[in-house]
Amino acid sequence: MDTILILDFGSQTTQLIGRRIRDLGVYTEIIPGDSPLSAKILAAGTNPVRGIILSGSPESVYTPQGAVPDQGVYTCGLPLLGICYGLQRMTYDNGGLVEALHRREYGGMEVTVKGETEASGPTLRNGELIRKFLAGFDPALPLDALVNAAIPRSSRSAAHSFTAWMSHGDSLTRLAPGFREYGVSAAGFPAVAAHDTEPWFGLQFHPEVTHTERGLEILAAFVFGVCGCKPGWTMERYIEEVRVSLRERVGRSPVLLLISGGVDSTVAGALLLKTLDAGQVHLMYLDTGLMRKDETKTVTAALERLGARHLHIVHCEEEFLSALKGLTDPEAKRKAIGDLFITIQEREVARLGLPEPYFLAQGTLYTDLIESGKGVGKKAHLIKSHHNVGSPLVDAKRNAGHIVEPLDRLYKDEVRRLGRLLGVDEEVVRRHPFPGPGLAVRILGEVTREKCDILRDADAIYIEELKKRRSAAGDRLYDEIWQAFAVLLPVRSVGVAGDVRKYGWVLALRAIVSADGMTADVYPFPIKDLLEISTLITNTVKDIGRVTYDVSSKPPATIEWE
Repeated sequence: MDTILILDFGSQTTQLIGRRIRDLGVYTEIIPGDSPLSAKILAAGTNPVRGIILSGSPESVYTPQGAVPDQGVYTCGLPLLGICYGLQRMTYDNGGLVEALHRREYGGMEVTVKGETEASGPTLRNGELIRKFLAGFDPALPLDALVNAAIPRSSRSAAHSFTAWMSHGDSLTRLAPGFREYGVSAAGFPAVAAHDTEPWFGLQFHPEVTHTERGLEILAAFVFGVCGCKPGWTMERYIEEVRVSLRERVGRSPVLLLISGGVDSTVAGALLLKTLDAGQVHLMYLDTGLMRKDETKTVTAALERLGARHLHIVHCEEEFLSALKGLTDPEAKRKAIGDLFITIQEREVARLGLPEPYFLAQGTLYTDLIESGKGVGKKAHLIKSHHNVGSPLVDAKRNAGHIVEPLDRLYKDEVRRLGRLLGVDEEVVRRHPFPGPGLAVRILGEVTREKCDILRDADAIYIEELKKRRSAAGDRLYDEIWQAFAVLLPVRSVGVAGDVRKYGWVLALRAIVSADGMTADVYPFPIKDLLEISTLITNTVKDIGRVTYDVSSKPPATIEWE
């Protein structure tokens, strides 16, 4: 099976590169950016490496923090694609100049690509490969032609522009010898480059992000046109491989999955139940008092349908509310919840009498890991803490080798596909993401039982209305939205109720569309629906006096408020 190797230098979207290429049917492996490129890695074995991608990074190439790849990457003879920091790294390592910009190139920006005549020449030893690479930018060339490597000589003769997603504070002020510019940003800096004689290519933008026009086609041109890969990767193959891995690692030991009832943990539970003996799989649900309305009933029914034999419901609302008392800082709340999760889990496991060593399984996704600074390498920056990857107790289990995270290289949409293949109910598969810390991070400020009840009622109305209402295309609004939820703000606002002056809590509604959760746009609500939902909430939940709608995208905002 042909493989593309990705060197991870700490970008928040490194795994997204791999996921986009997997969507094209080609297997990817991600390793730390400074890993030694041993003969074993590059050997033409079962999964021969056909090309290498150097990812982005939050660091600068000219600082000690910037990871340096094994210099064998430049002598191995394989095609290279540098993305953002990856291109800067290739430039810097080979005699070019990278400098800090006075003004960052960030967000959507126009890139102009040279025409066919400008982008070719008889003196280029690499001319044919460059032509195949630039085919990815050709607006007239469909994706299937690139996947099948059926790339005709383009009739394009003039330069053209497209929108690319930028995210860097440094730029190339002088390309390394042998490199040539084939595309330029609106700010006048190189955005597309290729080497005259080596199979090296570079992009000063992120094709893996959906905001980049023809991003998938650009990757396809490299993977199929330049590297010559053949499709061979499917989700069915992933299931086979992860099952083999689970059986080998776990053996007959008990496995305990902390389950929330959301898509991630439910699919993880289904995978465990369909891979291991159901008798060794224990599913523990903690009713923290921070969950959605009627969550315990919903979770119990869904897991029983999956064939769970050991389902343990733990009622611990008082403990969580006590642990959160007086806490207002988001990170402090997440840490308190994370530590208490493990404390209660260990206590309840002791009561169950599970023999050591038992494995702790989690529905952790790669987005959880990289936003917590725990991606493949050591260069990712912390965006937020997650209770299932940031707790010291979880780290201790991880260090002991007793953590099982079968979804930790998947994104949310891939998990949904996996769930369908495993037979998880469609209503569960389509369920919107819900944070591990629950309502605690959707109540800004101190968390109390009263606030949880208010938010629970308001959120339930919001979600139910999204399921009832239809778009112009006839689809449920709920299914058009990646994630929707309500946030209780720590402020009261004056209002009028029954001719009486009244102060009520302010509620913010959030609804976003996304392909993978790494970037997100605001859902363009029909104003009629938004107004009617707002009115229904304020008329039904007496403590809510005002409703607002969050119109911030990610980035610069995050999806959750805390």
